[in-house]
Amino acid sequence: MMRIVLAEDQAMVRGALAALLTLEDDIEVVAQAADGLEAERLVMELKPDLLVTDIEMPGQSGLDLARRLRESGNTTRVVIVTTFARAGYLRRALDAGVRGYLLKDAPSSRLAEALRDVHKGGRAIAPELAQDAWREDADPLTDRERDVLRLAGEGLSSSEIGERLHLSAGTVRNYLSEAISKLNASNRIEAHRLARQRGWL
Repeated sequence: MMRIVLAEDQAMVRGALAALLTLEDDIEVVAQAADGLEAERLVMELKPDLLVTDIEMPGQSGLDLARRLRESGNTTRVVIVTTFARAGYLRRALDAGVRGYLLKDAPSSRLAEALRDVHKGGRAIAPELAQDAWREDADPLTDRERDVLRLAGEGLSSSEIGERLHLSAGTVRNYLSEAISKLNASNRIEAHRLARQRGWL
């Protein structure tokens, strides 16, 4: 029996996924989380075989969650189920130790099949993304540049970003300048847009 924690911020989608997985004889959904922080707490506490998570969630993203679990030495295998069909996201997911990356528009039978593959030690990657992931440029942003750029895209000023991340406004400006330069953008808004398009945020 595979024990699964399910993390998805949209209640209707979360409920539908849980109902689908519960129909499988060898899958037990032991807990559900509506945000990344709750999911991390549940995984650390319950030590499920698999975590099935979305990417964009309140608290922390599914990618950050996967990275934190890997760094902590947690052995729960992570499978991303998302609408983001971008190779940049897949590259970041694989770098974070994710074992599966599926799209929400895949047939429901594919999800159960993929979870079984990952549970046995394999990988399950959406085939339409697998080839593109290695054709695209690698993500040039550091984690800190990504954090700063994400907040800049929300409209925060350098000083507000600094307060949020415990950095000086000057340090924030340096990170933004680096990100803008790496992305060949003319300003922080364009840099944010380009990074989002490529799946780097």
